[in-house]
Amino acid sequence: MKEWVMGYLGALGAGGLFLGVIIEALGIPFPGGLMVILAGFLVNQGRLGFFPVFAATLLGFNLGAAAAFLVGRYLGEPFLMRFSKYLRVTPLRIQQAREWLAQSAAAFIIFGRFVPMISNLTPYIAGLSGLHILKFLGYNLIFTFFWTSFNLSLGFLFGHSWGYILHLTRYWLPFLGGGLLVGVLVFLYLKRTRRLSLK
Repeated sequence: MKEWVMGYLGALGAGGLFLGVIIEALGIPFPGGLMVILAGFLVNQGRLGFFPVFAATLLGFNLGAAAAFLVGRYLGEPFLMRFSKYLRVTPLRIQQAREWLAQSAAAFIIFGRFVPMISNLTPYIAGLSGLHILKFLGYNLIFTFFWTSFNLSLGFLFGHSWGYILHLTRYWLPFLGGGLLVGVLVFLYLKRTRRLSLK
């Protein structure tokens, strides 16, 4: 996988990265995160420029997420179920994602991207929910900025240990992101419960 991604980035550069993260943002299984990490490694080597790589990742991920949001808004759940094999969607996951988004759109969009089996549904569910697109894009931009900065930094600083880094991003980051999402939702639930008890 590493060799394929390196060859892909070497041939297409920031433009290839741009296309790759669009696919990643659409929730289609693709090594987008690994691609960004290895792009950081190539920046360290002077084979790619930092600003074109950063801009391509930021713009590509937000464009892909916006497209997925619009699909959720205008094509809805029937579309998700029709392509469930490719998006790894089940009715239970859709319902769980809707419940989390109802608790806090900001937490769901910013932290939900780290939760396995929910991350690829995030923009679609946001579109289904009726959330205003500008609010979605604002939250998604916050996530994308930190996701891009983190992955590029990992590749830039620790690219030679890419195997360990890949393990870190696949196992520890989802755990951390999921923990943060659950923590925020529990806090909001307790806050709402306390407010109701004081009335």
